[in-house]
Amino acid sequence: MFNRTTKSTHTTTGTSTGTGTARRALGRIALSAVVAAGVLGAVAGPANARTAAPVSVPGSASPPSSYALILPLTGLSAERLATADLVAAAKWGTGSPIDDPAREQVVLDSVRQQAEAAGADPEATVAVFRDQIEANKLVQRGLHRLWDADPSKAPAERPDLTEVRKEINRINTELVRAVAASDRARAARSCRGVLAVTAVHVRHEKRLDRLHTMALVRAVPSVCASR
Repeated sequence: MFNRTTKSTHTTTGTSTGTGTARRALGRIALSAVVAAGVLGAVAGPANARTAAPVSVPGSASPPSSYALILPLTGLSAERLATADLVAAAKWGTGSPIDDPAREQVVLDSVRQQAEAAGADPEATVAVFRDQIEANKLVQRGLHRLWDADPSKAPAERPDLTEVRKEINRINTELVRAVAASDRARAARSCRGVLAVTAVHVRHEKRLDRLHTMALVRAVPSVCASR
């Protein structure tokens, strides 16, 4: 079901391995480079990336680190952004608007209910998903502009939007659980710094292009914004 545009903008590689110290060091180096380029500065905010805690050693009795708790949020946000390529392709040439307030409200109502059932803060969860929705639309608009400018890059196939929404719903459910599981990390003063490091990790792991990197920045600010 993936069209050729999706393949060209999202290539996943294996997750890098190494000690917690090495990961933090590499994250600081990568973060500095990206922030200097002005791409992830909005995520990093005033916090210093060095506040990221080391990932817990498997089998240890220590609780999960902030990094380990926030990384699933960032990774799932990138997964959700990948569906924006499919939504854009499904709407391309049909006249269907990118903004769909009725559908957006259905999503927000659903995640609010799921958050209550999962023991997550409903308002905080809805805030995260508002950002997710806006980030998704950012990708759709960017791709439509690209295809308008160069029709040869437009998708050759139109995905079934009903099937795409099933995948979005699956990711939404996992993302609600990740929000519920990360309350401690999201409340920590180090949250923004840790979030920035996870964003760099996910950007390189997924090999996100500039459009999807900008969308990832747009997708996650509310993870820490209310703290």
